[in-house]
Amino acid sequence: MESKEQENFVVSPCKCACEIEKQQKQQDMENKEVENSEVGPCGIGKQQNQQDMENKELEMFEVGPCESPYQMGFLIGKRFSDTIRSRLEKDMVLREQLVPFAQTPESKPLIESLCKNNKAKYPTHWDELMGIVDGSEAPALEIILLNFRREILPFIQDEASIVDCTDDCSDLLIVSDSLALAAHNEDASFGLSGYTYLIKGKLQNGICYIAYTHAGEIPSRAFSFNSNGLAFTMNTVRPVNDEIDPGAIGRNFISRDLLESTSFEDAIARIRSAEISLGHNYNVIDIQTRRIASVETASKYRLSVHEVGATPFFHANMYSHLQTVKQIIDENSTSRKKRADVMSKESKDDFLSVIGDTDNKEYPIYMKGKYKDDLYCLVLSKLNSKIFLMSSGPKLYTMCSVLIDLDEEMLSIFQGNPKNKEITHVFSLSELKKP
Repeated sequence: MESKEQENFVVSPCKCACEIEKQQKQQDMENKEVENSEVGPCGIGKQQNQQDMENKELEMFEVGPCESPYQMGFLIGKRFSDTIRSRLEKDMVLREQLVPFAQTPESKPLIESLCKNNKAKYPTHWDELMGIVDGSEAPALEIILLNFRREILPFIQDEASIVDCTDDCSDLLIVSDSLALAAHNEDASFGLSGYTYLIKGKLQNGICYIAYTHAGEIPSRAFSFNSNGLAFTMNTVRPVNDEIDPGAIGRNFISRDLLESTSFEDAIARIRSAEISLGHNYNVIDIQTRRIASVETASKYRLSVHEVGATPFFHANMYSHLQTVKQIIDENSTSRKKRADVMSKESKDDFLSVIGDTDNKEYPIYMKGKYKDDLYCLVLSKLNSKIFLMSSGPKLYTMCSVLIDLDEEMLSIFQGNPKNKEITHVFSLSELKKP
């Protein structure tokens, strides 16, 4: 493998700016083409292309153990290079907002702080990310922007109209005498369909994990599990801009670190130790001790742990138990929770019915936004006062659903509405052992 040492590698936004400027003319031409095309949510791709991507089979790539984290990232990047570069080319939030912002003088302190602080906190994870860059032969700055998009967008988009239509997600959790379940919807822009894959990673420390991964991003901001009997699901939350700590730790790096957790307590300690920039919801699931915790985080080391019991717990994209954080009120989230609260949750089938519910046509729990039905909302960019058409929450797309059964020690991935029980992948959590 054509690897190289990355310990002293530092990405400078200024160095990358020249490369971006060279791409700008081509990008402008592409943007003109997009304006005249059938643009979907987030402006990614044409309708037929996205339908093809929707039908693309979810691939799993087994990698490791490797000589270094960089080598593991390199192999992941090389294997999915076409998928990664395609996403970079077609992601209009990246092309229209993040890349132009990275060319401005005001972006330099923010991006440099994010790179410096996350590399210092997680040097091996940073090396893995740089391996993805080199393996995929993608521009380093664009991969960095992709991994820090949630930490950067609040400084580009006007808070009153902020929309990052790359992820929402819902979780329904319970630990009772008869049930121990975690049900999760992985929601995103329809345009991100087909830009995901599964990574089965074997690390040098002996830990093995399987992680649902978004192309170009470090594993995994979606859902995952490891050989220590721990599983994780994640949900976006949206604190107001005054609550954000610019340049602090990114959610993607915390999610990657969780893959190496050794116990329920260790996972929560890893979340607690990170001075997160924005805030996030991490659900920690321990198969061996039959425990689930919803962990909500915010800047300045603020954290709340709600251990789930016999009362079913639904989480969308607003803070639920970390009460000290001012947040953006999200009608999509409140509507999903209101609907989930009145539904039966007595059995596994009930749980699948909840995350597959489409009763609220405007804000369904199970989302299937299509091009001809899309309802667009306006997003005002601070960067250049442009108005962008973005897909509204109710027109997002549930890319897949997941059911984790702690008693059966099984994780199932569903294609289509989970009520139909069309399972594409089943993993035995007990069989994923250290080598």
